[in-house]
Amino acid sequence: MNQSEKEKEMELVKRLMEKEAQAEKMDEVIKTNEKHLRHIEKSKKWQYAKPLQKVTGLFSNSKKRQNEYIMQLQEKLKETQQALNDSKEENRRLIMDSRKPDSNQIEQGVNTAKNNGNLLAYLSNLIRQKKEHEASYNYALRYAARVFMNEKKDFRNLVYASVMTGLKLEDIPEFMIRAGLTNDISLRPAVSFRTSLNMRMRQMQLSGSLPEWLLDHKMAAYMFADDIGIRRPWTSDRTYRMTDLPEKEGMVIKPADGAGSRGVYLVKHFNDIVDMKRSKKLDSWEELQSSMKQDLDSGWVDQDEWTIEELILEHDSQPASDIKFYCFYGKVGIILEIVRFPELKYCWWTATGERVRTGKYDQHLFKGKGVSLDEIEAASDISMKIPAPFIRIDFLRSGNELVFGEFTPKPGNYDEFDQTTDQWLGDYFVEAQGRLMSDLLEGTQFISFTQLTDKVNK
Repeated sequence: MNQSEKEKEMELVKRLMEKEAQAEKMDEVIKTNEKHLRHIEKSKKWQYAKPLQKVTGLFSNSKKRQNEYIMQLQEKLKETQQALNDSKEENRRLIMDSRKPDSNQIEQGVNTAKNNGNLLAYLSNLIRQKKEHEASYNYALRYAARVFMNEKKDFRNLVYASVMTGLKLEDIPEFMIRAGLTNDISLRPAVSFRTSLNMRMRQMQLSGSLPEWLLDHKMAAYMFADDIGIRRPWTSDRTYRMTDLPEKEGMVIKPADGAGSRGVYLVKHFNDIVDMKRSKKLDSWEELQSSMKQDLDSGWVDQDEWTIEELILEHDSQPASDIKFYCFYGKVGIILEIVRFPELKYCWWTATGERVRTGKYDQHLFKGKGVSLDEIEAASDISMKIPAPFIRIDFLRSGNELVFGEFTPKPGNYDEFDQTTDQWLGDYFVEAQGRLMSDLLEGTQFISFTQLTDKVNK
């Protein structure tokens, strides 16, 4: 069953569920009306009125009129009850969501607490309120699911699926997960790329190392690239102080221990130098050193240690664009294309060649050029040589090829993906863990990676 058919089926189940609920409610109303009529007919006033009806005939239609009057009262009662229910619902919402300050109020509150010296107390109170707030909603959602535990399967599954979208991974109760394993309920809300990477970071904190983090070191990454035959830029085998850098054209200057574009300079010519972080052109070596000094003084660059490497240009002396493959042990999940000069722009691609929005960089998107199927397959093959469920493999786009840049085990600001993308990449992560475990159990040998580990550990 494809996604469209599944959505249609869920919509039909939803309508059926609503109709049955309305029918049950109508049965209750009819029973209540009948009960009221029996009560009225047994009342003394009604019994006293019956002889008068026979004598005068004035009240020959009184029962009909009384029934009509009762129905009017019933209708009025229903309206009043609905208004009361609406009021109760609003009251419940206000109890669980009593404060919804905007971003300005939040920032002002935090800044005021900081300036008054009681930020920790403020945070403690804020955290308590957040936990209470979430606990109220979680209880309501889980209770709604429990109410349908013994209802019709289709109704129960629809309610479970709806409730699951409103709960965090750790808040989903076991009985819903159990139902997902035995029924047609998607457990996608139970996965998260953000959560998976967070747990991976905790693993590294507890164990002290993870395979992919060996490749976070530039020299180790280049050794690995050389061993598996990936084209990479030439690079110096030493580090330099700012004042000791060789004055050469056609090179890139980078912090020895840095990530991203901070402190990165493209020296095309001595009068044509690009400051990548500031997207700014520098006209002389003196301007370059002045900018590098600002990097150190501001803390953008931690230490006065720099490396140099080959400058890769795309075309017409333009800096190469970045192509970043989010790889999940043999599969490419998503691709980020970045143009950094003359302005910073981004484009996200799926592995099937579709441009998508992800919640990240939505204000700075452009229509990129994309990548070829061969390039996607090459990135997938590289990731299969690394015993880790996720690694980002970054390249530079030259005129006619991709040139390896670096491996990134933890992309910056990975928490900024929207929920749809986060869950989608979360599925990739979980699947990759499963494939990796199967390969390890079957005795797959990661020869190049093992050799790299031996070299680094010598």
